Amino acid sequence: MAMGTPPGLQTDCEVLLSRFQETNSVGFEGFAELWRNMKFATVFSGKMRNLEKNTFTKEALALAWRYFLPPYTFHIRVGGLYLLYGFYNTQLCQPKQKIRVALRDWDEVLKFQQDLINAQHFDAAYIFRKLRQEKAFHFTAMPKLLSYRMKKKIQRTEVTEEFKDTSDRVMKLITSDVLEEMLNVHDHYQKMKRKILADNSLQEKAISLIKDDFFDTIKNIVLEHQQWQEDRKNLPPKPKDGEETREERSQETERCERAESLAKIKSKAFSFVVQASKSRRHRQVKLDSSDSDSASNPGQTQAAKKKRSRQTLKSAGKKAPSRNKGHERSTRKEEKSLRLSMPVIKEEEENGSCSEQEFTVPKRRRRY
Repeated sequence: MAMGTPPGLQTDCEVLLSRFQETNSVGFEGFAELWRNMKFATVFSGKMRNLEKNTFTKEALALAWRYFLPPYTFHIRVGGLYLLYGFYNTQLCQPKQKIRVALRDWDEVLKFQQDLINAQHFDAAYIFRKLRQEKAFHFTAMPKLLSYRMKKKIQRTEVTEEFKDTSDRVMKLITSDVLEEMLNVHDHYQKMKRKILADNSLQEKAISLIKDDFFDTIKNIVLEHQQWQEDRKNLPPKPKDGEETREERSQETERCERAESLAKIKSKAFSFVVQASKSRRHRQVKLDSSDSDSASNPGQTQAAKKKRSRQTLKSAGKKAPSRNKGHERSTRKEEKSLRLSMPVIKEEEENGSCSEQEFTVPKRRRRY
C-alpha cells in the first residue's frame, strides 16, 4: 500500500522553492547552493527497508513532479524540475525509481521545454534533456496507479496559493502576435480608405467607420493592465493571523483601559446603596435624597430650617386651643381603630429586622 505524501518532506520542499523564488533567478547554480545549505542530499539516508525505501522514493518524486506542472508559476516550475533532478540522482534504490508521467501531461511538458529554449534558460533545458537521456521518465496512462477496489473519489492534490500562477485572461486573449496582426490590418484599412477617397468624390465621414487611433488605444490599455499586474504582485503581504500591528495593539489597550474605568465607576456607584428595613424602604429613599441635597447645598438648608422654626413659633401661639381639641378627637379615633385593626408590625432596632406579633380583637360590650 502507498504510504502517502510525507508531510515533513512537503514542507521542506515548499521552503526550498520559496527561497529559490526569492532569488529572482532561474539558474541552477542558485538552486544547488540552497540544496546544499538545507542538506537535501540526506533525505534518503534514513534506515529503511527496501520496500519502504521504494515507496518513499516514489512519493518524493511524485511530490516534486507536482510542482513541475501548471498552475504554478514559471519560476516554481523550473524549481520543480531541479528538484526532480536532485531526487532522482540522490536516491538509494537499485534499480532507480523512475518519474511517473501521464500521457495527458506530456504535451504540456514539451511546451515548457520549448519555452525554456526560447527564453534562453539553457541550464534548465539541459537538465530536462539529461533526464530524458537517462530514461528517468516512466510513461503511464494515469498519473496514479489504479488497483482493484480502489476508492471512487480520488482526493485532489492541494495547490499552494503562494506558488500559484495568477490566470490573466487579458494577456491570453491579446498576445504579441495578435497585436502585430491587428496593426497590419489597421494599416491596410487606412491605405484602402485613402485610395477610395482619391478615386471617388466621397466624403471622409462616409468611409471612416473606425477611429484612426484604434490600435494605439488598445496597446495603451494592455500596457496599463500589465503595469497594474506588476504593482499588484509587488504589494506587501498581509499580516498573518496572530500578527498585529502597533496601531491595532494601541487601540485595543485604549479600549481595555476605558472599559476598566467604566467598570470602576459603576462599582463605586452601586456600592453606596443603603439597605433599609422592608417597612421603611420607601421612606429611606426620600431621606437619602434629602441628605444628598443638604450635603450639596448646606447654606440653603440652614436658611430653610431657620424660616421653618420661625413659622412654627408664630403659628404655635395662635392655634394652641384648637390643637388641644383636635388632639382629643384624634386619640378617640385611634382607640377605636386599635380595637378593629389587623396585626401590627413593630419595628425593631437599627439592624432592620422585623418581628410580627398578633393581637386578639377585644369583644365589644353591649350597652343596655
